[in-house]
Amino acid sequence: MAERPPAGPGSGSPSPAPAARSAPAGLGHGPGRLLLTLYGVFAVGATSRSVYQLSTRFQEAPLAYLLSAAAAVVYVVITVALARGGEGARRVALVCCGAELAGVLTVGTWTVLDPATFPDQTVWSQYGLGYLLLPLVLPVVGLVWLRRSRRPA
Repeated sequence: MAERPPAGPGSGSPSPAPAARSAPAGLGHGPGRLLLTLYGVFAVGATSRSVYQLSTRFQEAPLAYLLSAAAAVVYVVITVALARGGEGARRVALVCCGAELAGVLTVGTWTVLDPATFPDQTVWSQYGLGYLLLPLVLPVVGLVWLRRSRRPA
């Protein structure tokens, strides 16, 4: 039986593969895992709700249901970006979290000031009150996480 030379310089133990050492941690690791999970739940929930509403009840509240579909798209994009990781995904997630926050604030204010415009609730109605205000809290937490988890250049 022939002996194999040591894999690492000056050591008898194999060194980790270069890809394993240099692979960037995804945005969904550590505390970001909870954020990724919550966005994933919202993505599935908002998507399924909006598909049902748009396909069966569109005439009842078209604006509300289209806004729910827009929220679903934002949640899906953020979920994918958090899972994917990297600087490009971070930028996409930052833009989408900003858009989500703007949407929650706009739609939330609109539904408080003029509730007759929305005969049915959206994910963002009354700042997400029907969802324990998580639609208002998630983008703020997401923006903070994306800023804090940024790797130094």
